[in-house]
Amino acid sequence: MTTKKRAGGGMSEQRRARLRLEISREAARLFWEQGVAATGGDQIAEAVGLSTRTIWRHFRSKESCAEPVVMQGVVTLLSVLRRWPRDSSLEDHLVTGLAALRRQKPPVDLADEMLAMKMIRLADTEPALRTAWLMACDQTEQQLRVIIGDRLDRPADDLEVRMHAAAAAAVIRVLDEYIGAAILAGADLTEFTDVPGVSRRFAQAIRTATGGVVGDPVT
Repeated sequence: MTTKKRAGGGMSEQRRARLRLEISREAARLFWEQGVAATGGDQIAEAVGLSTRTIWRHFRSKESCAEPVVMQGVVTLLSVLRRWPRDSSLEDHLVTGLAALRRQKPPVDLADEMLAMKMIRLADTEPALRTAWLMACDQTEQQLRVIIGDRLDRPADDLEVRMHAAAAAAVIRVLDEYIGAAILAGADLTEFTDVPGVSRRFAQAIRTATGGVVGDPVT
């Protein structure tokens, strides 16, 4: 007896997620190259080698095709934050965790990171893509509730935990938008490839946004 969850047509959730990401990559490339308005579902289907009907089986609209790629923009940081030990400061953990990912296989390919940056940048002028980005930010906030709640020994739905999670999620959103826009504009990459510097920037901004509540080691 199989223990894997199945979705439409007997497809496993893992396979469904891979297919959605593959579709999303092609849609994002087309959106960036020719614009959202000029891109149709038929073009996305042709690019990925599927029928248009299959595209609509997995996505509610052409713009929503960007959602899996957009979510890749926050996966790396969240993967590190979920492993934050209670006896470590946020600065120390981010420096160690992000540096380790550079030596290992990161959870998100560089190509997907770049596509996510492009979609987040395009979201400035495309309301439907903005929705996809804000949905990713909402998922970030939901996960931060669990992380922060654990450190404060409070439930994830506690009001103070929710406010701190919202503040930390806003920091991540703003910094991701800033970094992505700068890189796509051709800025000097030295600032953004300095892992300790970037780590401290995120950590200090989260400390400030949460009034210093989030950041210190806890016992």
